[in-house]
Amino acid sequence: MRLPVFLAKRYLFSKKSVNAINIISGISVVGVLVSTAALVIVLSFYNGLEKFILSQYSIFSPELRIEPSKGKVFSSQGEKFKQLRENPNISSYSEVLEDKVLAEYNHQQFIGKIKGIEPESIKSHATQDMLFAGNLSIQGDSINFGILGAQVQANLQVPLRGADDQVLLHIPDKNASPNNINPLEDIRSRPITPNAILRFQPGFDDLIIVPIDFAKDLLNEHQHISAIELFGKNDNDPKLKSEIQHLLGDDFLVKNREQQNPTLYKTVRSEKWIVFFIVTIIGIIAIFNIIGSLTMLVIDKKQDVVVLKSLGANDGLIQNVFFYQGIMIALIGSLVGAAIGLVFCWLQERYGLVTTNEGSLFDAYPVDVRYSDIFLILLTVMLVSTLVSYLASRLNIKGFNKRTMLES
Repeated sequence: MRLPVFLAKRYLFSKKSVNAINIISGISVVGVLVSTAALVIVLSFYNGLEKFILSQYSIFSPELRIEPSKGKVFSSQGEKFKQLRENPNISSYSEVLEDKVLAEYNHQQFIGKIKGIEPESIKSHATQDMLFAGNLSIQGDSINFGILGAQVQANLQVPLRGADDQVLLHIPDKNASPNNINPLEDIRSRPITPNAILRFQPGFDDLIIVPIDFAKDLLNEHQHISAIELFGKNDNDPKLKSEIQHLLGDDFLVKNREQQNPTLYKTVRSEKWIVFFIVTIIGIIAIFNIIGSLTMLVIDKKQDVVVLKSLGANDGLIQNVFFYQGIMIALIGSLVGAAIGLVFCWLQERYGLVTTNEGSLFDAYPVDVRYSDIFLILLTVMLVSTLVSYLASRLNIKGFNKRTMLES
């Protein structure tokens, strides 16, 4: 094992008789280097975008959400929910009532989603930085306020001028009598005073956040709720989710943020791996330069191969010499490429080398280096390079033997 590695090292770094072989070997190293660096940079950029997108979603979504396994509403009256509200590991507990409503203002209409929450939990659901305008409050001394999503405000053109500007919310009364002659009696309507407008939040632009008592009155649903939203003292604690699920049983679903919006998470992650696959295919094409490098080296070291055979070396030993040289080319290129990619990502994170257009959600593209990705990249490059080196060395030695037989 030591002899093939020693010879491979000497052949890689020694001067060849034909200068073109040095150039081809250099191109092989650069090909692996660029492929590895590109994979590190691209995956880190996608990780940064994924982290940014999910963080924007996480700002406005609860850590855990309890929903009924069957139906849309359930009763929260019971000892289990009392224990849950008093759980010391939960920092925020809010009952939620949601439904689709027709919002109307100044003859403009928009179908949005009303979300009734407990007023004291509003700071767990939103922060002042998330507001485009207004105040983070949904209940005053004697008046209820609503916080409008950006799309709701844009469609209704609601100004924030005071209690005189009210949005009228309409919804069919589920408890309406079938004997009503006037269809308008089947519609429940309640006015709400807008107090704030949310900034653009993907997935939450059609929300109208109101006190839960107001939502219960509008929806005529006084005994049931749609969900319970929770925030733990320790963010993303998997034990808390398991503990709550065990407490409530199979009649309820306890969902974390990923389970609340699986489509978003799957889309973001699938895009990353699609790009990884495409860049890997391009990298494989570059790695195939190793075949040309080894082929030229076998031709250049023809006399050395003859000498080794005369000294008793078999085809396996000679093949390993060129095989290990291919591995060394890949190893040097991948390690240097990974280092260059990491340095670029560090510079991007610190100085923002690659910027976005004005008006974007961020000034410079975010990056997030994950060492599991670095390991996967190095493993992929080395596996492909090992396969290419093995095939190239084996085919070249077979070809060399055939040429030798013909010449003799």
